[in-house]
Amino acid sequence: MWKTAATRLPRRLQASTVFTRGLASSAYVDPQRAKEPAVSTTPDDITPEERKTLEAALRVDQAGEIAANWIYRGQYAVLGRDRKTGELIQDMWDQEKKHLVVMDKLQLQHNVRPTLLTDVAKVAGFGLGAVTALMGREAAMACTEAVETVIGEHYDDQLKELDAMSTKHPSIPLLKDVIREFRDDELEHLDIAVENDAQRAPAHALLSAVVGAGCMVAIELCKRI
Repeated sequence: MWKTAATRLPRRLQASTVFTRGLASSAYVDPQRAKEPAVSTTPDDITPEERKTLEAALRVDQAGEIAANWIYRGQYAVLGRDRKTGELIQDMWDQEKKHLVVMDKLQLQHNVRPTLLTDVAKVAGFGLGAVTALMGREAAMACTEAVETVIGEHYDDQLKELDAMSTKHPSIPLLKDVIREFRDDELEHLDIAVENDAQRAPAHALLSAVVGAGCMVAIELCKRI
């Protein structure tokens, strides 16, 4: 028997938020689909190890979207007055807000405990965004490039893990489609950052290595805590 999760929308979803029809993520904000098993239930035909893998994946993804929102919040606080850069950051931030709405829904659907590091993710994300923005526009873009590189690879790894699951439950194919969608969004952010002089940032290689390593450590911690 499938477990039914709550289907209420998070309060942060405003009426102006638009989820494009046809995208996998739109299933989580379409009231007409709220009772579909793929959206409202979680599989009970997976092994304990597969359950652990699913919960770790969603815990990390939710935490990652929280951190991403606060990174862009920090960048916008510093660079938002520059019209071109501010609009660029705002566009990417708006997309991350949409991602977080869906990840919050997935966390409820699959009965996943959020990471205990949520507040840390917010503070660290804002700090990273603000500090790199204070270093200059190029450094802010380099931060985005480094973060999205790690996230893109992480989503690819998750897809391989989900492909290995033997469940027939419809929520898993939908989840994979959502992850592919979000991965492509993150890689688009990476391309935007590169196109906007990320690689011209002072000490680009060092900055990328430090930010990337920090992201990988955060991923491993959020899986467990």
